[in-house]
Amino acid sequence: MVARAFTVSFDGLDARPVEVQCAVTPGLPAFSIVGLPDKAVSEARDRVRTALSAMSIALPSKRITINLAPADMPKVGSHFDLPIALSLLAALDILPRDAVERALALGEMSLDGSLVPVVGALPAALAAAEEDRCLVCPKACGAEAAWVGGAEVLAAASLSDVVRHFTGQSPLPPAEPGEVLPGHDVGCLSEVKGQERAKRALEIAAAGRHHTLLIGTPGSGKSMMAARLPGLLPPLTAGEALETSMIHSLAGLLDEGGISRARPFRDPHHTASMPSIVGGGKGAKPGEISLAHNGVFFMDEFPEFPRQVLETLRQPIETGSVMVARANAHVRYPCRFMLLAAANPCRCGYLSDAARACTRAPGCGEDYLGRISGPLMDRFDLRIEVPPVQFQDLDLPASGETSAVIAERVAAARAVQAARFADHPEVRLNADAGGRLLDQIAPLDAESRAMLHRAASPKRWPEGRG
Repeated sequence: MVARAFTVSFDGLDARPVEVQCAVTPGLPAFSIVGLPDKAVSEARDRVRTALSAMSIALPSKRITINLAPADMPKVGSHFDLPIALSLLAALDILPRDAVERALALGEMSLDGSLVPVVGALPAALAAAEEDRCLVCPKACGAEAAWVGGAEVLAAASLSDVVRHFTGQSPLPPAEPGEVLPGHDVGCLSEVKGQERAKRALEIAAAGRHHTLLIGTPGSGKSMMAARLPGLLPPLTAGEALETSMIHSLAGLLDEGGISRARPFRDPHHTASMPSIVGGGKGAKPGEISLAHNGVFFMDEFPEFPRQVLETLRQPIETGSVMVARANAHVRYPCRFMLLAAANPCRCGYLSDAARACTRAPGCGEDYLGRISGPLMDRFDLRIEVPPVQFQDLDLPASGETSAVIAERVAAARAVQAARFADHPEVRLNADAGGRLLDQIAPLDAESRAMLHRAASPKRWPEGRG
């Protein structure tokens, strides 16, 4: 008789259900896994066999067959270890089959039976809630998965804890959501000496979500102002936080199950490859633009990025999503970010200073900024010239308004936008001003989970910029 356990396979933010079927039949002793497993899944048989041996559970001298259904969908990742072990224990009548079938499990196992944290606990919990199942996961993933309401999350430290839970010897308590983490200190905009015009431009960009290009000489403060832009933005709402955390969960970036209220800020080096920016690699992982979803994507030395990387940004900026298409994977990730770029006016950087400019001026400036194509340059709503700061001005005390004061005006402007588009639900979903702060968020209910599914869909994003 076939025993069944359930888990998920990740396709972008979607967690597709997978049925793990186990059959123990007479025949030559063997342990095989079928259903398009990758190398990590195929090696699960050795980890499961050794972990069961550590629990003094001997496998019978029969043929053990594990089928991962649907069989035509590739299975990638080490999180299949736990559901494979549960289906095998149910087939051996060590665990009650009906209890195993009511759970959705994921987790990697060590050779001693302890459960190792895996990526994707948050999307898996969302899938468990939609299927009305409880989620069984490693203890380190419990706080992360518990943020999604509607599904009981059981976090276990080892396979033996899971066995004792299903046999009723020692039930596992439901996991509690992790803490709301404070954002990193990004500094105050008043620390930037001078540049009042550029500061005002950043305030306008933050209020209207405008893509901005800063052009100025080296040392004029472009990178310093860019690093302080997140301090002007309002905190993430509950829906945005869960949506952003789902992407970070797939990338393994969540810290101890905590969810941050701060907006993401990603600043890759100009030598970054196209897969690292857009997404790709093994399993079509999310790239930097998706990790910056609902936040700021800063590209310093903008013309120095490879031309191919720059041109791939044109469509994601417009649509708010990116399709990572590879030979063995087609995955769509949301990437509604605010693009902030910085560039020197020319290769030497001193085009406006006749005493320091190179002999090729002004032609060097045209050639240097000519690396940015016209269609890409058109994506920038604001293009700001950042003049050099006089040396003696650097000794002046901090001046200008603080980031907190500017952030209040930005929040007020976004509140006006939210009221203006109150009759347009798809736009109101993106208007974060006046929303619930993350220190008040609770696990999601059914309506919020449905909203989160719509948020991951490219239909959520309205056409056009901003």
